[in-house]
Amino acid sequence: MDSKLTMLLFFSSVINIINTRVIITRYDESVCNLDSQTVKDIASYKNVTQRIMDEIRNKGLGQRTFEQFSAFLDKFGARPSGTKNLENAIDHMINLTRENGITDVTTEEVDAPHWVRGHEAISMILPRQKNIAVIGLGTSVGTPIEGITAEAVIVSSFQELDQKLDSDIKGKIVVYDVPFISYGDTVQYRSQGASKAAKKGAVASLVRSITPFSMYSPHTGAQYYDGNVSKIPAAAITHEDADLLHRLQDQGEKIFLKIEMSSSFDTTKSRNTIIDVKGKDNPEKVVIVSGHIDSWDVGQGAMDDGGGMIISWLAPVALHHLNLKPRRTLRAILWTAEEPGLVGAQAYLKKHMSELKNIDFIMESDEGTFKPRGLSVAGSTEARCLIAEILKLFSPIDKLEETDYPGSDITLIVDKGVPGASLLNDNERYYWFHHSEADTLNVLNMTDVIDCAAFWAAVSYVIADMPTDIPRVSPIYT
Repeated sequence: MDSKLTMLLFFSSVINIINTRVIITRYDESVCNLDSQTVKDIASYKNVTQRIMDEIRNKGLGQRTFEQFSAFLDKFGARPSGTKNLENAIDHMINLTRENGITDVTTEEVDAPHWVRGHEAISMILPRQKNIAVIGLGTSVGTPIEGITAEAVIVSSFQELDQKLDSDIKGKIVVYDVPFISYGDTVQYRSQGASKAAKKGAVASLVRSITPFSMYSPHTGAQYYDGNVSKIPAAAITHEDADLLHRLQDQGEKIFLKIEMSSSFDTTKSRNTIIDVKGKDNPEKVVIVSGHIDSWDVGQGAMDDGGGMIISWLAPVALHHLNLKPRRTLRAILWTAEEPGLVGAQAYLKKHMSELKNIDFIMESDEGTFKPRGLSVAGSTEARCLIAEILKLFSPIDKLEETDYPGSDITLIVDKGVPGASLLNDNERYYWFHHSEADTLNVLNMTDVIDCAAFWAAVSYVIADMPTDIPRVSPIYT
């Protein structure tokens, strides 16, 4: 089986994870009954957590890191999977790590998808002439050189599409005009829309951008072709144009669009980057902090996921800077090729499957580095109780929410029984900028990023150093 087919089959295998709605509930502390020694052990970390956070917040380490991060974003910009620019960015972070005195930095090779968009244009031909802003979705095929001109059919759900006769869809362009409810609820129209439309004979698929807010901004993202249907061009349009097309259809107008798209797809080599501060007592046991270094090919990838990448990178750097060695190894992973389907995480899981029992806890920041609030935690009741007690050290950054699927990359590992958490932060506007040209340094606030970094480094140190392992839901399975 060739590498391209293998990659596409993997994309299909992660659709369920990506599209699973994250279940979040408020934590109920009344179920906890920690023993007094554990509570005392955790309380003893108050001074060291304050020391770590003060070093990052007030003694220049955080500001220097943010300045280096700003320069990184401006130098490399967007870092799509499979590109030389991404590999140069990875080299930059490796060199920056070594310049900060950490020599235990390694990389692990990954077969990464490399999809490149070419010319993209949509125009409305009838009932009037209008150019429509468009952005192709990842792995989309192109149109014929002459483009595709066809009637558009606008639907508000997969159910509405299913209710239409195949003859109503065959040879037409399906436009999904689906209001944003939440990312988990709505992203399925981006990831699966083309295949569902193709099954009924559509020649192209367009989706209302997956965002709650638009200033005429199209948002890209991954989409996946089912193996048993034709591959048709897939793209996103703005809220404004999706609404316009829907109104025209409701008014009884026939809508004809012309779509022109080109693209190419292959696979190449990339790397996960692993940075370790070895544990002084149990180096074989690992606490992981992580974020992905790749991005889509628009904007700067500042918010998604430059911020999460840099605060995870800083955690071991800060501990080394302060000469702090936890009991367990603290490992930062800069995932590669997250955007096209958690590819770096899948490679890491495959390579380290036999070591899952030694991952004490895994963390990821991939939903913004805005004002920090606490952690969204997956794991046993006992694990959540322990993390809740640790969070008391960080008031007011002490909120705990329960989730079945924290983060993106780490979901693959949490699904194997490893407890984990994602950064909880004030990210109400995250999807305003997500996967669009607007994801730039301007979205970020230096103070918020530094506060996230300080919390992330300190809380990961406590988890890596405390005498008690994080309890599991059940034994690790493979």
